[in-house]
This record gives sequence, structure tokens and C-alpha cells, in this order.
Amino acid sequence: MDETKRKRAPSKRSLETRKRIFDSAEHLFAERGFDGASIRDIAKAAAVQTALVNHHGGAKADFFAAIIARRADPLAERRIGELTRLRPLLPDLSPHDAVLAILHGFIDPFLELARDDEGWRNYARLVAQVSSDQRWAPLAAQYFDPTAQQFLAALIQRFPTAPPAAVAQGFVFTISAVLGLVTSRWRITALANDAPTAQDAELADGLFDYAGAGFIALLAQD
Repeated sequence: MDETKRKRAPSKRSLETRKRIFDSAEHLFAERGFDGASIRDIAKAAAVQTALVNHHGGAKADFFAAIIARRADPLAERRIGELTRLRPLLPDLSPHDAVLAILHGFIDPFLELARDDEGWRNYARLVAQVSSDQRWAPLAAQYFDPTAQQFLAALIQRFPTAPPAAVAQGFVFTISAVLGLVTSRWRITALANDAPTAQDAELADGLFDYAGAGFIALLAQD
């Protein structure tokens, strides 16, 4: 092979720098939003030159997309693994338990990753941004919708008489609640006037009780 065309593998130092840049960008985008975080801010947070951020991330919108992509595959793999495990069990479950099983399969992998990892909690805030801003619809379609569609298909298969729109509605409502739990837990404490609130595991159980009952009500609508 022509030596001038051979690409060298990135050095350990280069990979570490890239990770630091991406982690810093993820944190700032989560904290300030896409419009509020500048490339200069990211460079300062990562303790590198602006040119190095441009080298690793490219244009700002492309950089944001790359950050969304970075964690999408590991999350999708965990979710699909859970769905594969659940599929043969669903026909024998009651309607309520089947809904909860499918919701747990989609949500638990995310909660487990975010529980003790600030990076995943930052990612949750980015997912919330992508889900609520129409300009990021192509990112949602590419990185999140394929997995979500598989879970929706499992729900529709288990509840064949339910309107597909009701299934999608319940699913989106539930995901919005999950993102709220992960990103806005402090609001629960604030609205409770600083009274002691449940621990994360108890809050998650409450969310599933809430979502499961609401989902069943939607599926039962004529």
C-alpha cells in the first residue's frame, strides 16, 4: 500500500482528547441547549484550542448530531435485547402486566445507564431537546425511531384492537415522563416544599404505576 495513502490509527492521546471534547460538549449542550453553547465555550471546558474542537466535531450542527449518535447504539442494543427476551412471554401476561413489561423493557436500560453516570443524565437532557424541537426530527428519526417502532409493534401485536394512534400517544406520554424523571427530579422536591421525597427506585416505580394505568385507559378507548 502507498504509504502516503495509509491512515494511521488515532493515538491514545488523540482518543482521550476526542472523548474529553465530546464529554464537554455533551455537558454544555445539555445545560445550555444547542443555541446557548458555543464552540468557544466547548473548547474552554475541554481545555483545548477551538481548532481542535472543529477538527474532532466539525460544524456545530454536525457535532451535535455526532454527540446524539455516540450513545444511541449502546442504548438501542440494550433495549432490543430486552424486547427479544420479553416477546415470548407477552401472550401469557395480563393486559396490565404486558404493558408494564414492554415499558420496562424500553425504559429500564435507560434508567440503569443514567442512575450513576452524569454523562447519561446529560444525554437524557439532549434526548429531551431532540424530542421537543422540530429541527432535530431527522436525528430522532435516525437514532431513536427504529427502536421505538419495534416496541410499538410489540404493543400493537399484543393489543390488536387498540387504535395505533392511541398506542403511539401512550408511548410518547410515557417517554416524556421518563425524561422528566431523569432530568427534572429537583422539581419534585421543589414542589413538595423540600419535604422528603422518594428515592430514585421508588420514583421509578411510581412512574410505571402512573404510566401503566394511563396506557391501559388509552388502549381501552373506543
